Amino acid sequence: MFLSPGSLPFEKLWDKFFEGHEGRFSVHIHASRKKPIHSSRYFINREIRSGKVDWGKISMVDAEKRLLANALKDPDNRHFVLLSDSCVPLHDFDYVYNYLMYTNISFIDSFEDPGPHGSSRYSDHMLPEVEKKFFRKGAQWFTMKRQHAIIVMADSLYYTKFRDFCRPGMDGRNCYADEHYLPTFFHILDPNGIANWSVTHVDWPEGKWHPKSYRKRDISPQLIKNITSISENVHFTSDEKKETMVKPCLWNGINRPCYLFARKFLPETLDRMIDLFTNRTMF
Repeated sequence: MFLSPGSLPFEKLWDKFFEGHEGRFSVHIHASRKKPIHSSRYFINREIRSGKVDWGKISMVDAEKRLLANALKDPDNRHFVLLSDSCVPLHDFDYVYNYLMYTNISFIDSFEDPGPHGSSRYSDHMLPEVEKKFFRKGAQWFTMKRQHAIIVMADSLYYTKFRDFCRPGMDGRNCYADEHYLPTFFHILDPNGIANWSVTHVDWPEGKWHPKSYRKRDISPQLIKNITSISENVHFTSDEKKETMVKPCLWNGINRPCYLFARKFLPETLDRMIDLFTNRTMF
C-alpha cells in the first residue's frame, strides 16, 4: 500500500522487486495530489479513491484506512504493508514475504515517550477510553496482519478520540494523529500482538525535526549492508533525560535483522538502487 502525493519515483525498482511473484501480492496506491504516471504493469489502474492529505492531521490516518479498506476486499490478502513514495526494499521478494507471512504479529511501532513530543501531547479529553499511561508514540509506517486490519477498520471509538483531540495547535499542543493513534490503539487492545517496532528503517539525526534524506552520493553496497545488519531497535525520549531505549528485534522469539524497507531515498538514487538490486549486492 503506497501513500504518495502522486507518481512513485521508485516504481521501476518495485517492478523488479515484484517481478516473477504474480499472484502473491496486490498493489494499492493512494495519490493525494495528482494521478500517477506509471512505468510498471503492477501499478497501472491500482489507484484507489484518494482524498486530501495534510501532514500531521487526521487526514493522514484517513488515507491509511482507505488503503486498508481497499486491500481488505481481496480475501487472499493476509498481511498489509504501508509504504511511502520514498521507500525502497532492502531484500528480495521471497525474504520479505517469508518474514511477514510466517510470524503471528504485526510490525507496528509503539513506545512510551514521557517528553514534550510524546506524552505531553496527550489531552484529558481522551478520557475515559484513553488514559495518559496508555498513550504511545511510533513511526507511521507499519505492516499489519489481516485480523489487525479488520480491527482498525471496525474502530470508531478510539479513532474519534484522536480525530477530535489529537491535532496540531490544540490547547497549545502539537499532537499528530499518525504518530499516536495506531501505537496507542494497539497498546490498549493487543499489546502482545505487535512488535513495538517498524520494519521500515529511517535515520533520525539527533535533534533534527526531519529524517535523513539519502542522496545519490550516499548509495553504496556498504550502506545497504549497514542497514540490513541492524538487529536492535532504538527509541529516544524527548524529555530532559534524552533516554535511549535499545531492544533486540525478535522474530518468532529469534533475534533477527530488523528492517525490510528503508526511507527517505531521493529520486536521484533510483538508478544506483536498481543496480544494487539487479546485482543482488544488497543480499
